[in-house]
Amino acid sequence: MISGQKVRNQPMREDFYAVVMAGGKGERFWPQSRASKPKPLLRLVGELTLIEQTVERLSLVAPPQNIIVIANRDYIAPMQSLLDHIPKENIIGEPVGRDTAPCIALAVAVVSAKSSSKNPVMGIFPADHVIRDSKSFSNVINDSINASEKGNIVTIGVKPTCPSTGYGYIHFGRKIDLICGTSFHESLGFKEKPDYETALKFLEDGNYCWNSGMFIWTVSTIMDAFTRHAPELALVSSNIRKSVNTKHFMDTVEKEYSKIKKISIDYAVMEKASDVIVAECLFDWDDVGSWTALKNQIAPSENNNVIKGLHSGINTRNCIIVGDSSHLISTIDIEDAIIVHTDDVTLVCRTRSAEKIKELLQKMSSNPELSKYL
Repeated sequence: MISGQKVRNQPMREDFYAVVMAGGKGERFWPQSRASKPKPLLRLVGELTLIEQTVERLSLVAPPQNIIVIANRDYIAPMQSLLDHIPKENIIGEPVGRDTAPCIALAVAVVSAKSSSKNPVMGIFPADHVIRDSKSFSNVINDSINASEKGNIVTIGVKPTCPSTGYGYIHFGRKIDLICGTSFHESLGFKEKPDYETALKFLEDGNYCWNSGMFIWTVSTIMDAFTRHAPELALVSSNIRKSVNTKHFMDTVEKEYSKIKKISIDYAVMEKASDVIVAECLFDWDDVGSWTALKNQIAPSENNNVIKGLHSGINTRNCIIVGDSSHLISTIDIEDAIIVHTDDVTLVCRTRSAEKIKELLQKMSSNPELSKYL
């Protein structure tokens, strides 16, 4: 973590809108994550849910009325209850998940209709990041807001600490001369999640960073990019915009979503766009993607075990054990395992097999007797 940072004395801009993408189920955190309780509603790290942590962090850069959360419509009620300080109408339900690009097209429509500015600035933020250094985060976002007004798509690039195959990468080039505390570089292209050998080459090269999935742009910039690279999304956004603030809004959203295919913003726009610049991440960052990520967030106890809940063990090493204070998990001669206990499910797997949790859920989905556990 970078410490000693102060929030620079920059007034909060009324034309900046922070959009939180909270539609992911987080299947790799099963059995805590369920169809009825997705990843953003979990308290994986700290006392607050991930969605609460995200909105709290964004309150440093956007007023409550300018924070918009887009999630699956089944999760609107619990999110409105948790986030009672932002307007209820700002928590918007997608009828079906279509990945990040349609979600962003919907957000563009809402921001365009809500803002009194002719060309408001938008920030896109996933709901499942853990960032503790909120002051440095707000400084980078404010600098990126200013940089976006030159017509650039701004993305936040994270310096890699290992040859990870779980993240996409951005190849960056020359430094851009902007007078601010954040360093910006031109983007030379987005790279898909690589194999280990390629990731190692990226790390050794030194001119690649992880794609954080955070973006800042003006409404006109992203609409121009949609028009050029994904015209169907530009049309969807324009159609939805006409219905915002009317009683037909959600009907229109459902109609438009039925037309569009599932596609990420990386595939739809970022891999094709020019004028993309990369802001250097000056804050701690973790995309908490699976149970193994807890090792980055929770200090290990003896024998390198990460424990949440009540546990007693003998010769237990390098394990992630998650339960609660009312149920004792006991282990003997266990190594490199993930053990997660809930009221109705207990998961036990090798740490190296954590990615197979999604495969297990697919198998369970074909058995009607097990569907209640999904």
